[in-house]
Amino acid sequence: MPKETKETKKTTAGGIRWRLWLGVAAFAVAGVTSAIAGLKVREFALTDPQFTLSRDRKGALEIQGLQYASGARVARVFAGDFEHSIFSVPLDERRRRLLAVDWVEDAAVSRIWPDRLIVRVRERKPVAFVFFRSGVLLIDPRGVLLSPPPQAQFTFPVLSGVRENENESQRRERVRCLLRVQEELGSPFQDVSEVNAADPDNIRIVAQVNHGTVELILGDRNFAARYRNFLKHFPEMLKSSPGARTFDLRLDDRIMAED
Repeated sequence: MPKETKETKKTTAGGIRWRLWLGVAAFAVAGVTSAIAGLKVREFALTDPQFTLSRDRKGALEIQGLQYASGARVARVFAGDFEHSIFSVPLDERRRRLLAVDWVEDAAVSRIWPDRLIVRVRERKPVAFVFFRSGVLLIDPRGVLLSPPPQAQFTFPVLSGVRENENESQRRERVRCLLRVQEELGSPFQDVSEVNAADPDNIRIVAQVNHGTVELILGDRNFAARYRNFLKHFPEMLKSSPGARTFDLRLDDRIMAED
């Protein structure tokens, strides 16, 4: 086998370096070409009239899921996007603004080729009324306060014990008390008109019983058993304490009537 000389090694190394540089150059050219193509595609998507969100096109902006949230407020989020390409719409930013609209719990915005946007809204679901000096509001399971929509009718109970200066976390804790009572009582909860959660360890309710209104002190547990026991003994308690309208049920073996 012929012996490899220094000159041969230099020639071989030089050839490898040239091939390496040629490969790098080829990749660079391909990268530049791809970048230019990408810019042209972007420019096309942003400027071609077929992608324009037009006010004249029926259904260009489709909003789904609205019942109580203001359709006008939702539509205003996209007011500046008309007569521009749908690909110029910042979807995440639009979703963030939608979440600030009263009654909107979640939202998604989608581009529909070639020139439409679809907005899907999930609204909050209130569970009770709250009464403040400033007026009547609704409250959802997360403690978010909602303005009652015009002409809407709800049959929720009142959640008392909520204060105007409380934060959302504090309100949420009081809503949990109401939902616990509702879950434990089941169908009899339909007779409850008010849940007082001012003290979560000592919950009170106002209920309609035998065509009359009574206040029941339930405490912090055994709501269903205590309520059933009260209904069972209520007729005889009326005989012994006909004027009583408040009853303490916190002791499971007895019921205390308060005048």
